[in-house]
Amino acid sequence: MMKKQTKKRGWKKALVIAAIILGALLLAFGALVIVQLGYFLPGNAAAYAVSSVQPSAQTDGPLSGKTIIFLGSSVTDGMNARGESFVDYLAAIDGVKPIKEAVSGTTLITTKGKNYIERMKTIDPSIYADAFVCQLSTNDATIGAPLGRVSQGKELTDFDTATVAGAIEYIICYARQTWNCPVVFYTGTRYDSEAYGDMVDLLLEIQQKWDIGVLDLWNDADMNAVSAEEYALYMANGIHPTRAGYRIWWTPKFEAYLSEYLER
Repeated sequence: MMKKQTKKRGWKKALVIAAIILGALLLAFGALVIVQLGYFLPGNAAAYAVSSVQPSAQTDGPLSGKTIIFLGSSVTDGMNARGESFVDYLAAIDGVKPIKEAVSGTTLITTKGKNYIERMKTIDPSIYADAFVCQLSTNDATIGAPLGRVSQGKELTDFDTATVAGAIEYIICYARQTWNCPVVFYTGTRYDSEAYGDMVDLLLEIQQKWDIGVLDLWNDADMNAVSAEEYALYMANGIHPTRAGYRIWWTPKFEAYLSEYLER
């Protein structure tokens, strides 16, 4: 009887120790994730949060009340800015009514799991949209996705969506056929990636064919002229902005470009 009680106490002790170790590992993992996402970076301070901004004095400004679909991945989502991106600042400051379809890690091309085209088709086709804004995904550059070539056609069946070119053209064609609204692509700011630079060049070539809008932050002289101190505040890493980066550095560019483009 004594042996059974001793064995039972031993099991309980082992379970308690295992639970403590598991809890410690989960806490450590959670802390690592928080650090990786830059939660405590100066650029993610509460002073830069969406909740701290005031709506524009122009409540009837050019973007007020505009319903805009935003399709993208981590940059559109605000992965390193506590889930707040330029989309959320446009809503808070300018009165944009956003439909934010953004999932981190997803690609333009359709051969790597969840992708832009698959998620784009989950958006209600019957809604009214004033514009469709799509991110030129850095994930495609990271995985070395094939660029492909600009096609000769303008029908959905003409595009090879296993390539960057085909996926971009498919998105443009589908958005126009479905929501009959202006289409805008935007690029990331410059970072160390020759592959992404090639994607930007390809996008500008596609722009000539389709006459879409392109907010080209990659080649923007003003965006590339910030100081090292400003860059450290604005960016969590080479790809992802902080709250400060979105609010101070990126959002004004979106405000100016979309205001002008939608007045065409």
